[in-house]
Amino acid sequence: MIAANPGQEGPSVLAGAHKTADDILRDVDLAGLRVLVTGVSSGVGMETARALVARGVTVLGTVRSLTSSGEALATIHAAAARGGGGLTVAQLDLSSLTSVRACADRLLAEGLPLDAVIANAGVMATPLGRTSEGFETQFGTNHLGHFVLVNRLAALIASGGRMISLSSNGHRGADVDLEDPNYERTTYDRWQAYGRSKTANILFAVEFDQRHRDRGVRASAVMPGTSETPLLRHLSPDDVVAVFGQIAADRAAAGIAPLALKSPQQMAATSVWALVADADRVGGRYLENCAVAAIDDVPGIRDGVMSYALDRDRARHLWCLSEELVGERFDFQS
Repeated sequence: MIAANPGQEGPSVLAGAHKTADDILRDVDLAGLRVLVTGVSSGVGMETARALVARGVTVLGTVRSLTSSGEALATIHAAAARGGGGLTVAQLDLSSLTSVRACADRLLAEGLPLDAVIANAGVMATPLGRTSEGFETQFGTNHLGHFVLVNRLAALIASGGRMISLSSNGHRGADVDLEDPNYERTTYDRWQAYGRSKTANILFAVEFDQRHRDRGVRASAVMPGTSETPLLRHLSPDDVVAVFGQIAADRAAAGIAPLALKSPQQMAATSVWALVADADRVGGRYLENCAVAAIDDVPGIRDGVMSYALDRDRARHLWCLSEELVGERFDFQS
């Protein structure tokens, strides 16, 4: 079971935009836990894994390429050696359901329980493209890849465990399109597609929480923050300037403080806070800056969560559509 140390005030007192993952976990005993983190080769995933192994967690990290992740993995291994945790690595390409199923099958064959799954990996603002199975790249990678992986591994998540789905304030740019999720009839817009996929990440957490809460497994969606991480790889320098300019304009129009870029260490904070915060507080919710986000339906890329991203009917419909698209049903039975 994941919880703050008895007698401590708990991680909620550390809530805030400037805290790091190490700040959040400083007084929390996680030794002996086993956590799956997708995408540990850079950015938020690497920092999430590093902070966890430094507190005695055994992390199963996934990477797209086992041969090109050496420096990041060395950083995590070094933290594990100091903190008593451990790291094992598995190859996973979320844009290929063949790869996703192979990875899940290996873990199921091992049969080792998981205390949490942090669905961290993803892509952003890609040109129009298709996954191995023909899904639009961002929807297929960010949502459907994790949908299949997490559901196939659900039986391994122990009671008291968590599922954490990384989303973004980019979800504010677009709701999911349940009629045309793969841009077969809609003119493609890379930012709209990103927004759709990030809304899907939240709706997945909402429905997963509904389906697993009775057995003590809770799910949350997380906005890690904004930074110049490798997630920006598909953007030109002019694109980056334009994106940050639009965010600044949206925040100014809302009368809120200018955007403060986060370090990767700060971006990992809300993911680990979701792991150790009170389950009833964060279950089925969207989190940002180590706190439960307020609903804010005013248009613009700003703080808060759009109500459509927490809509239980849409979450259920997306789940059923996703099952149809991937050709699998996930009716969990303990």
